[in-house]
Amino acid sequence: MTILLKKSKILEPRNPNRSTALFGGKASGILNWNDIPYPHFYKLREMIRNQFWIADEVDMTYDTKQFSHLTKEEKTAYLKIIGLLASLDSSQTNMAFKISEYTTDPSVSAIMATIADQETEHNRSYAYILSSVTDWETQRKAFEAPRTDQLLLERNEPIVEVYNRFSVNPTLENVLDAMIYTSLLEGLFFYSGFAYFYNLARNNKMVGTSTMISYINKDEMQHANFITELYRATLGENPEYNTEERAKWVYEQYKRGVESEIKWSNSLLRNIDGIYLPEMEGYIRYRANKMLRMLGLSNIYPEYIKNPMKWVHAFVDNFDHTKTDFFEQRSRQYTKTSDLNGFDDL
Repeated sequence: MTILLKKSKILEPRNPNRSTALFGGKASGILNWNDIPYPHFYKLREMIRNQFWIADEVDMTYDTKQFSHLTKEEKTAYLKIIGLLASLDSSQTNMAFKISEYTTDPSVSAIMATIADQETEHNRSYAYILSSVTDWETQRKAFEAPRTDQLLLERNEPIVEVYNRFSVNPTLENVLDAMIYTSLLEGLFFYSGFAYFYNLARNNKMVGTSTMISYINKDEMQHANFITELYRATLGENPEYNTEERAKWVYEQYKRGVESEIKWSNSLLRNIDGIYLPEMEGYIRYRANKMLRMLGLSNIYPEYIKNPMKWVHAFVDNFDHTKTDFFEQRSRQYTKTSDLNGFDDL
């Protein structure tokens, strides 16, 4: 059975304020956070909103001086990864907007608006990073790479297919598929790139960039947390879609994603000092396991239950602690102190 979703009306006062379903239900459009079907969504929203930061506040002075001293391989990786991250975050802004158009739960729409706003700041941060360290033509080429580089095109092809399928044919099945690819982006596809910048920083290189990436990383972890909760809740409301066939499809997408991420990282990071490729491959498989468990599924790589690259923890601060940059004696911690502090391990 195919359930075609309709765009939600902005206001429908004859409907109840409390939504009757996440998708395909009824709601007035009047949001009362004290009366929503999934009360824990409010806590997730607060965890997302507590992480406020602005790209232009990150000091890139030292990075501007250091960029020209990076090796050729380090510069290539730096520019290509920034280009990739920019392409992924561009799609995430639009995907959050698309989901908000079709959800019939105002709380989900509100959370998606917050996520979309954060994704625009991520995208802005990549432009800010590049404008700080290199010339306009190099910046332009970095942003062009995701649509011209063959390896990047192949890597992003499944994302393009699944996202565009939902956009032109907004069925319940297609929005579920899009959520899975959102979980892949937020929880897996960014992570070898993030690790590259943390590796530079642990060698006292491009620390400003690493700081920016750590803010983005923390946001993405919270986005991934919410999208997995939304996926599971949607399946709970629509048990006819919670099938072995769907679970098999999800496993296949994660295996495909892991293979793609490993191929990408091996091609780009093989000559980077401090990056040990077998360790990176294990880290990618570990991230896949972690995201699958968050989706309510099982590990597909039983030998990678623990993080083999624990050193990355030093670069994404725990919410219960405050760290400072190597060169800046300023707080890297923007999040407010509250009882919601604490997030999923890297």
